[in-house]
Amino acid sequence: MSNTHAVRKFTPRRVVLLLGLLLTALTFSTLGAGAAQADEINTDQYDYVIAGNVQFDGEPIEDVLISVEGSGYKAEVVTDADGKWRIGVPEKETYTVSLDEDTLPKGVVVAKGGSTIDAEFGLTKVKSVNFFLGEGERTTVSFFDQFVNRFVNGLNFGLLLALAAIGMSLIFGTTGLSNFAHAEMITFGALATLTLSVTFGVPIWLAIIVAIALSGVLGFGLDAAIWKPLRKKGVGLIPLMIVSIGLSLALRYTFQLFYGGGTSQLPGSGMTDLKFGPISLSPIDLASMGISIVVLLAVSYFLLRTRIGKATRAVSDNPSLASASGIDVDGVIRIVWIVGGSLAGLSGVLWAYFRPGVSWDMGFQILLLVFAATTLGGLGTAFGALVGSIIVGLFVELSTLWIPSDLKYVGALVVLILVLLLRPQGILGRKERIG
Repeated sequence: MSNTHAVRKFTPRRVVLLLGLLLTALTFSTLGAGAAQADEINTDQYDYVIAGNVQFDGEPIEDVLISVEGSGYKAEVVTDADGKWRIGVPEKETYTVSLDEDTLPKGVVVAKGGSTIDAEFGLTKVKSVNFFLGEGERTTVSFFDQFVNRFVNGLNFGLLLALAAIGMSLIFGTTGLSNFAHAEMITFGALATLTLSVTFGVPIWLAIIVAIALSGVLGFGLDAAIWKPLRKKGVGLIPLMIVSIGLSLALRYTFQLFYGGGTSQLPGSGMTDLKFGPISLSPIDLASMGISIVVLLAVSYFLLRTRIGKATRAVSDNPSLASASGIDVDGVIRIVWIVGGSLAGLSGVLWAYFRPGVSWDMGFQILLLVFAATTLGGLGTAFGALVGSIIVGLFVELSTLWIPSDLKYVGALVVLILVLLLRPQGILGRKERIG
């Protein structure tokens, strides 16, 4: 048996289907976001609003970037032609409001009070925040320093995406299922960690280990209760995908029912960043990257060196031939669901620290990127998912050097479409199965 992992034959019809699935994911990811103007975001979704008006010498300034962050929530807007902006926030908490001085006209700076203000609500649901501008020269960070810092952040983001994408890719490779409920498996890991560490007071390191184990149990349970019976009945892949969408919605709103619509922090969030030249990373970021690399190496060893790993690749390559060779296909699929659930749970924990914060829909927020990484690397190929995730993570962070941050996820999707048009099977995928 060849060690090269392969996927099903790709035809123009399959490429169209893949693009359709991704556009479906994009459509679902926009549900609940609400319509927003360039100067107003989430005001129809949340009751509390932070607003302001950016002017200099009585004249409004357009296209100034304003960001609001706090309690695990973050949003950005740009000012309109009247210099006005509004951002809806989920809770009546203290938020940090920042003005990006690089978006001010030349010769205009924040004169006093700084470009960052802590906003605390009073008796009303609207908090006004204004910046005092004046003439002056800005101290800017060089392009090289920005590139290096965002490159490292993109690598960190890509590694945590890879954990989720590899699990999704293994599940697809062995079952053919495009699992939209993988987003909720990501969320489950973070929620389980939050419950154990905050509610029950379990040490965070132990809470993470138990949450990963529970995520594996969730993967096993979903396969045993839903996917295995449906496979036995010969249900087609498209109906299975529709079932996964329904399961995703059911789990997501169940999470909201029990945990609410707010955002909570895991212990250790908010640590002071460490400076390594132009690179700014927190101890949590360093630990996240280290854990991701170790786990990815362990998964590589599992797939390449162990009997179960080789059997997994054989089932992904050709289930019928693997079964005829004496491999327990159902047993392999069961193990894949456990591994995929565990990896998704760990990814959710790391995503909760990267955002930062735990919320009921946090896995759904990166579902499109996980799909993009999996498809970009080659559907069904674990190492392709790793490569695709690194590319997506780097592109998402580095693209903000040239395009507005609101468009960084769209840019990743454009890269995906271009790659599929040139190489439909993905970067490491093969046109035909081996076996």
